[in-house]
Amino acid sequence: MKEILLKNARIVDPARQLDVKGDLGIADGKIAAPGKLAKPEVIDLAGKTVVPGFIDVHVHLRQPGNTNAETIKTGCMAAAAGGFTSIVAMPNTKPAADNAGAIELLRSIAAREGVVRVLPCGCMTNGGAGEEMAPIGSLKSAGVVALSDDGRCIQNHALMRHVVEYAKYFELPILDHCEDVALAAGGVMHEGKWSVLLGMNGISSASEELMIARNILLAKQIQWKIHMQHVSTRGGVELLREARKRGIMVTGEATPHHLTLTDECVKHFDTNYKMNPPLRSEDDRQAVIEGIVDGTLSVIATDHAPHTRTAKLVEFDNAPFGIIGLETAFALCYTELVASGRMPLIDLVARMTTGPAAVLGIADYSLAEGNVADLTVLDLDQKYEIDPATFFSQARNTPFGGRAVAGKVAMTLVGGKVVYAGK
Repeated sequence: MKEILLKNARIVDPARQLDVKGDLGIADGKIAAPGKLAKPEVIDLAGKTVVPGFIDVHVHLRQPGNTNAETIKTGCMAAAAGGFTSIVAMPNTKPAADNAGAIELLRSIAAREGVVRVLPCGCMTNGGAGEEMAPIGSLKSAGVVALSDDGRCIQNHALMRHVVEYAKYFELPILDHCEDVALAAGGVMHEGKWSVLLGMNGISSASEELMIARNILLAKQIQWKIHMQHVSTRGGVELLREARKRGIMVTGEATPHHLTLTDECVKHFDTNYKMNPPLRSEDDRQAVIEGIVDGTLSVIATDHAPHTRTAKLVEFDNAPFGIIGLETAFALCYTELVASGRMPLIDLVARMTTGPAAVLGIADYSLAEGNVADLTVLDLDQKYEIDPATFFSQARNTPFGGRAVAGKVAMTLVGGKVVYAGK
């Protein structure tokens, strides 16, 4: 592989608490000291910022089963355009990724067509149905990095306990969609002022908080890692904050849409505002921001959920949950959190790099010499309007079209190879 010298960049590396100006070398796909390069290709990054490649622990690639919405190839291209060098593929495909053969299929397609690292996640239960435990040992041998029934939450607490015990034995983190289905049944948006005004069935905050509390108790008892996906309520943030203070092995993530939107948006009846968990109140949004700022929520993840135009072009009640997010995540979070003065850049980068790396058990995720050269180059000064027509994703289901943001991904490198160069 050719050598590359990235010159005159601002280098932000949360793992080593570095925020400096300098040069960065790449040789044989790894970070190298600039002085050790022989005849490198020189890329002048004056005015640009280099950070470790983003990791997204919550991505739906839809293949197999719904390739009209997304494929592994288009999802990986979208990830690269968003600065993500590694993505965890959720297992709720059709058929579900609940066996070694399904994991091998994903890995083989990703190796052939993907431009970023695709990390497989296996189901906790057969078919993700929440009724009987999946063959976790076989999934581990097949190469999964985590377990989840994404989109569904195991309602049987005894079964969940056994899953966590097996996950601990095989050293696989649990990524859990926290929802009590009895409390959430029939809901299409947050239960509150706007659900009443709009006459829509609401999803109670308690439906999420109840299962977060359940998982905290199990993580404490079994002493193993449970990661709460897309935390959206003040109560959920507070439960995690207290549990983490007590040293319980729980983590949580926030999505860009829960950081930037509220349930009031649903008054437009645009189905791109329909997701699960739903957009919550302004008080909940502020609590989620506080959780990201103080590190209670150590991860920002997209919950990238592609759907076809036809699927979303129905009445709000009948539309599927979910929006895409890979290509808008950084700009939305940078604009909302850093440009606004709520948190420093190095902390935002941490929530998209070292935070998810810790959940997955990836050690020393940094720009240190000798580490794999998975890098993202940012142009923080660039201001623009989000245009879904330019997306690499096959889907267009986003509510952020036309939104003014700052901070653009200029380049993404995986293993020292440029897989995206900004438009």
